[in-house]
Amino acid sequence: MDRRRFLLHAAALGATTLSPGSLAAAKPAGAPFRVVVIGGGYGGATAARYLKLIKPDLDVTLVERTQRYVSCPGSNEVIGGLHPASWLERRYENLRRNSGIRIVCDEVKELERSRRQVILDTGTRLPYDRVVLSPGVAFRWDAWAGYDEAASRRIPHAWQGGPQTLELREELAAMRRGGVMVIVAPPNPYRCPPGPYERASLAAYYLKQRNPRAKILIIDPKTQFSKQALFLKGWEDLYPGMIEWVPMSAEGAIDRIDVTRRTVHLDFGQHVADVLNVIPPQKAGTLAERSGLTDESGWCPIDARHFLSSRDPFIHVIGDACSAPPMPKSAFAANTQAKVAAAAIADAAEGRDAGTPTLINHCYSFLAPDYAISVTGVYRYSESEHGLTATATGETPMDADRRLEARSARAWQRHFARDAFG
Repeated sequence: MDRRRFLLHAAALGATTLSPGSLAAAKPAGAPFRVVVIGGGYGGATAARYLKLIKPDLDVTLVERTQRYVSCPGSNEVIGGLHPASWLERRYENLRRNSGIRIVCDEVKELERSRRQVILDTGTRLPYDRVVLSPGVAFRWDAWAGYDEAASRRIPHAWQGGPQTLELREELAAMRRGGVMVIVAPPNPYRCPPGPYERASLAAYYLKQRNPRAKILIIDPKTQFSKQALFLKGWEDLYPGMIEWVPMSAEGAIDRIDVTRRTVHLDFGQHVADVLNVIPPQKAGTLAERSGLTDESGWCPIDARHFLSSRDPFIHVIGDACSAPPMPKSAFAANTQAKVAAAAIADAAEGRDAGTPTLINHCYSFLAPDYAISVTGVYRYSESEHGLTATATGETPMDADRRLEARSARAWQRHFARDAFG
């Protein structure tokens, strides 16, 4: 397969070219083109892997603070008892062994943009020609009175892969008979738009077997949510009377959260929980903000043709941290964006302008082990809009076979993890 066909196969680039030549880089003859990828989740791992697949002579270093990545996608299935916690672990051996990527386990202390160096906590300096930044999300701890970072250690959000996933599962298992689980969903935009509703579904699956008189309440600062009609139908089919959605239009905005009493106070009411799961409002990961790559929205503005930061012509920002509406913040989106950035960087290393991308997002949600729904979007850069536009969208039809969707979702999970981590 020639290089252009490979890029098309990787959903990376189209045929038209950029007018600015900002990506073209002059390098001394024989000098390696150095790329540092920061963040080893689905976006960062995919970017590192595809950089080497597209252009094997690139010098690629992946910096990740942990030895293994714990996936947030799939964590609702662990909370619902479908898998052990170990199922969420993703390792980097295949990236190192099969791709020749240098893996550095360390925290990034600073992006010294003026010198084009990544400074690590250990003092190591990594010079770069390009950075791919995939830092995920951070939380807006000042958004809701009563729920800050300290409170989250008592009332887990479980919105990042790690110990809080197990904490929430254990709380669910220990909930009193006939108790109430309250999930507080975040306002838009946030990581994984259907996630809170999938969480409610799989928690209901767990409770239906072990605590069938229990109830789940979703307090939502929104008036609509992703795949809403499909979720509502699924709850009626699978868990009648068990899950209640309370939009802002019903009881007003969230006033405060009393962690000690496990109570959510709204403008026109309050709800007491036996198990309380608060998913706070979000913004770009801390490193992005600290490096001056975010704007007043809290997210990173980018040129969606190649996910180059609007604040720095040598840094690509992908995944949850970037602002690329109408594309949602999902692992699939991060994977697709990583391929666009990798292809653009490969072109820059050879002194060429990058093409205009077409991107795709496809998201499955489980409501039970054998019941899944999905949504798909196709996006293309619009010169007139100076951003992405949706050229096609679709959801699981109401009369579709949910078991078949679940089988497709399982196959996708396997192949998707392999595509990102090798």
